[in-house]
Amino acid sequence: MNDYSEDYEEALDAFLIWMKDAGYTTYTQKSYLSDVKEFLDALGGKSLEAVKKFHVVSYLSSVRERGVSDATRNRKHASVSCFFKALIELELHNVNPALDIKKSKTDKNRAPIYLEEAEMLRFFSAVEGKHRDRNLAIFLLMAYMGLRVGEVHALNLGDFNAERRSLSVFGKGRKWRTVPIPEVVCPMLERAVNERLEPKRNKEVAMFISQKGRRLSIRSIQQAASDTFDRFQSDISPLQRTLYSSHKLRHSFATMILRKGADIRTVQELLGHSSIQTTTVYTHITSREKEEAMSRLTLDLPLFSENGQGIDENKDELISQQI
Repeated sequence: MNDYSEDYEEALDAFLIWMKDAGYTTYTQKSYLSDVKEFLDALGGKSLEAVKKFHVVSYLSSVRERGVSDATRNRKHASVSCFFKALIELELHNVNPALDIKKSKTDKNRAPIYLEEAEMLRFFSAVEGKHRDRNLAIFLLMAYMGLRVGEVHALNLGDFNAERRSLSVFGKGRKWRTVPIPEVVCPMLERAVNERLEPKRNKEVAMFISQKGRRLSIRSIQQAASDTFDRFQSDISPLQRTLYSSHKLRHSFATMILRKGADIRTVQELLGHSSIQTTTVYTHITSREKEEAMSRLTLDLPLFSENGQGIDENKDELISQQI
């Protein structure tokens, strides 16, 4: 495929400036730019003024034909729509051809993958290496406080209040939320901060620092989690392993705290969800819980003979049910 990025250089530069001004994370900026460049290449040099809804749908259809997931297809759609929104706000374009295009349906009712509490302890035991304390603190923030990987990446030293045992988290929608730090997490977080690597720049305020002395990237956090999950499942055949990721630790937190009786509205606040509908995905019930619930049902039936006739002489006896 030809690279037509230079034909849209001004638009791409404007989009990047717009995202930076809007406070998008570096990770999101890279992802959106990559998607938009792919879309622009698919236009084959066509001017932005000539782009219609048909061209966007055609691009998204080609993406689907490549076999990407519905979630990835929807993200690319969001990237293109955001691109045109930015150009309109910067008065470089007039129409957003990506609007009113239906999203792909995803498996909304599928229960999220999560770790049981005992499994989480085994996962923590699998954290190894010279950055063990730092990585353990990071995983605890996700598994016992429900932080997103991007939120961990964005944490600064000033966000941690050891005296009040709380953490200020900058989440989706550019919204701040205060999350109490559990007693089991606070000592590990303090230790990680005290043993923080020396930053390359004196003004670096990131809570978690990479080996190179810079803010630890989202990709590095994801890779550390992936490596730990590999060790966690080292005794299982690669073909039979569960596809865990760093985000599954957040799933585990939501599942665990709901099971312990937390109100769903409280969980919504802790997770930083703008809509409670998003939180309800964590109210899934496991097979074990279903079996336990069903075992509480009892039914006293009269005895029957081989010919199907009741042995009990009292034909009018009612079947007692206890539910």
